[in-house]
Amino acid sequence: MPVTRDWAYFDHAAVAPLSEPAAEALRQYSETASRCGDVHWLDWSAKIETLRTLTAELIHCQADEVTLIPNTTAGINLVANGFPWQPGDNVILPEGEFSSNRFPWLNLADRGVTVKTVPRRDGRVEVDDLIAAIDERTKIISVSWVGYASGFRIDLERLVEQAHERGVLVFLDAIQGMGIYPLDLETCDVDFLSADGHKWMLGPEGAGVAVIRRRHLNMLRCQNVGWGSVRNAHLFSGASFDLREDAARFETGSSNMPGLMAFAASLEMFVEVGRRHGPEAIGNRVVERAGRLRQLIRESGGELLFENSPAATHGSGIVTFHVPGESPVDFRARAIENGVVVSCRGGGVRASVHVYNDDGDLKRLADLIARERIS
Repeated sequence: MPVTRDWAYFDHAAVAPLSEPAAEALRQYSETASRCGDVHWLDWSAKIETLRTLTAELIHCQADEVTLIPNTTAGINLVANGFPWQPGDNVILPEGEFSSNRFPWLNLADRGVTVKTVPRRDGRVEVDDLIAAIDERTKIISVSWVGYASGFRIDLERLVEQAHERGVLVFLDAIQGMGIYPLDLETCDVDFLSADGHKWMLGPEGAGVAVIRRRHLNMLRCQNVGWGSVRNAHLFSGASFDLREDAARFETGSSNMPGLMAFAASLEMFVEVGRRHGPEAIGNRVVERAGRLRQLIRESGGELLFENSPAATHGSGIVTFHVPGESPVDFRARAIENGVVVSCRGGGVRASVHVYNDDGDLKRLADLIARERIS
């Protein structure tokens, strides 16, 4: 990670630094495109297809269930706008969801769809509370895998199982968890999923993936269509309006090729770690690093805002805390002055820890907290 040369970086839950493979992919594209124009377009197209296959391997779905998208919000809108709603239907959301997982559902009000918001419990999203909110008109529960402010990781398998028993579908906003924690869609049968690569997967902004399970493909109406939506798309003048039989029908036109290739290059690192060390290796390391940071924050006089226990099942790389006597905004500014990157979320300072953050990084952040306490 080139960022380590200059920074102790703890803002992966916002926008991560690029991994070296992602940065190299962008450099190669820029150089080739400037010298050769579209001569290598077919090669680029083949490379972005690897993103589809890597995603399928990572989360154990079919490659034809993966559609390439610009961001998580776009994937949520594919489902929110394409679902066959009837007036009186409702969607269930936990309280405190990021705007991307609220506004697309709230935007359905003019179609007679209501949003039921279930309170959190000190940052925790309890499956029992979500299930209890289901009624005969509930169609979808849409949740974040990991809360962006609290860092709480939901019991996803239990949610999906209990929702499906009641005939309710589950949409997963996976951006704060995908690539880190294991997800097997063969056993945890999430209906829809969306995530882009600029957070924990260390890719660029503007490149992501969504999963539309094959059984739901024809249920969703394509709100936007274009030359890329149909079979024989590259025939151009000879193509007919015959939608593709896979999730790529939602890819309407020209894509963000450099971004998607860079995302694929970064994601390949994560998939390779899983091949070599098992699907839980990255998540275990992230949770361990976050646990160590939580310990150092306590020892330095900081106050943790959320306790996501047990960490093995509900913990994440997100650690939110308060520094007594200093506002989150002021602490963030002081941290950046000292080569440490954090953000302000959830009423406090949010540090989001990745696998490559070593003890030296953690101590730099803890020392800043202790310095304020001493002064």
